Amino acid sequence: MSHNASKREFLKRASAIAATGVATPWALNLASLAASSAHAAGNDYKALVCIFMYGGNDNHNTVVPLDAVSHAAYVAARGGSAGIALRDLNALRATAVVPNNPWTDGREMALHPQLSDLSRLFDAGQLSLVMNAGPLMKSGTTRDDFKNNVNMPPKLFSHNDQQSVWQAGAAEGANQGWGGRIGDMLMDDNGSASSFTCISAAGNAVYLAGREVVQYQVSTDGAIPVVNPVLGSSDAAVALRDIMGLGSANYFDAGHADLAKNAILYEGQVTAALQPVSTDLCRIKDNSLSNQLNIVARLIKANLGTKRQVFFVSLGGFDHHDGLLEQQQALMAVVGPAMAKFQQAIDGMGLSKQVTTFTASDFGRTLTSNGDGSDHGWGSHHMVMGGSVKPKSWVGQLPIFDGSAGGIAQHQQVGNGRLLPYHSVEEYGATFAKWAGVTPSELGSVFPNLGAFNTPDLGFLLP
Repeated sequence: MSHNASKREFLKRASAIAATGVATPWALNLASLAASSAHAAGNDYKALVCIFMYGGNDNHNTVVPLDAVSHAAYVAARGGSAGIALRDLNALRATAVVPNNPWTDGREMALHPQLSDLSRLFDAGQLSLVMNAGPLMKSGTTRDDFKNNVNMPPKLFSHNDQQSVWQAGAAEGANQGWGGRIGDMLMDDNGSASSFTCISAAGNAVYLAGREVVQYQVSTDGAIPVVNPVLGSSDAAVALRDIMGLGSANYFDAGHADLAKNAILYEGQVTAALQPVSTDLCRIKDNSLSNQLNIVARLIKANLGTKRQVFFVSLGGFDHHDGLLEQQQALMAVVGPAMAKFQQAIDGMGLSKQVTTFTASDFGRTLTSNGDGSDHGWGSHHMVMGGSVKPKSWVGQLPIFDGSAGGIAQHQQVGNGRLLPYHSVEEYGATFAKWAGVTPSELGSVFPNLGAFNTPDLGFLLP
């Protein structure tokens, strides 16, 4: 095997290990060994921040119908206790969402009462809503397609698989995500800092695994130490790095040493860059999502020498088959303030138009209640935040709450109020990719099935 072939094989295996989470944290931190992708360098900074809600967030209680007719049908369909706390129209008016492009048929909508911080951001022109998006194989998918299993995404309603489909476009076992593939297209913009193109504050995520770029993982406090402090002084890391630099005749041994050596180097770079940055840019006490967003804000402010970055943070606990009202309310009380405080920190850096944050989740939920919760669904509603969103706007499809079986117009659902997605994950993601600087000719490399959809740019972001 030639040297170049061995190197390609090593890189391929390293990427696969990174995607599966097998490697130790420091072994995931190499991107500089990867071959660069051809891409015109940008002249400004842009970052995408993905907030993934693990478990399947209940979309019907996140964006709630506010007009009297729709709301009555919504309450009737939810039954049990799944919608009881959201029955008070007067209380919901405090989080009403009034867009510049009016809701369909003069309808009215509101955010969950615990998302008041985000409704204020909507009013300020820094939040947009994407209604009814989810995994699809082609535009125009119908309820009959679902019934006949024609052109369906793999393994619908399965947590692990749909998390992977959302993040990577394939069922569990995928080893590349669309965030990582965006990183592949943009890493050349970052030059010698390409190792910091894709950063996760939530552990290993297939979303950030690329063909070439490898995600760099951080803790909420900063760089993850490579050398345990019990080994002695900080000189231990330098000594270890020198030993690893002695070389080996075996390419894989040498490659492994390079991984560790570079990880030590990156740890030092990140730690030094973060040192002058406040440890509490947007941290909220006892808010785990805020802790992750805080380190993202700190890394952005620290300026690691990058022009393009993709970040990943997450929050779990959204699988509410029971206790929906109380448990989702508690989680929304985490999400709303954490996102708003993060945006405030980004605004304070003067980077409002250069950082775009968005939500994603396994799937939506059923509109019909199982008595105390909701079950696995399909399409869902998502939030996009930042100074580059089209002000006070929404895109997608508004559910028609009509009192029929499942509570929603039959052509919009596949049973029990499970929304049939109107826009695909590809269309949603391609809108972010284009904004970040991926060219139209490169979009197909990031989203191989994008050609099956009508709208590669949903229009919720300004250039």
